Amino acid sequence: QLQASGGGLVQAGGSLRLSCAVSGSIIRIMSMAWYLQRPGKQRELVAVITSGGNTNYEDSVKGRFTISRGNANNTVYLQMSSLKPEDTAVYYCNAWAAGRAYWGQGTQVTVSS
Repeated sequence: QLQASGGGLVQAGGSLRLSCAVSGSIIRIMSMAWYLQRPGKQRELVAVITSGGNTNYEDSVKGRFTISRGNANNTVYLQMSSLKPEDTAVYYCNAWAAGRAYWGQGTQVTVSS
């Protein structure tokens, strides 16, 4: 129901754009977000955008990452710039709708030094 794409290998200082397509079966979306998970670590919130367009970012990505939605509100993006090796992780998109969370399958981002 959530399909993430756009991950890959990039050098430090480079950019990537992640995309997450939302199935039409998910309605009344309150917010969408991107999380990352490093090996052996818990999943962490990276950025969130509400249905009203308000955004919030984890401190380490402020000024480098931008979360946005497509015009039809069925796609969410994460533009990542000035990437650092510590950004290496599996990135998951998330939607909160009708009282529950939906998750995409994850996309690997690897930043080489």
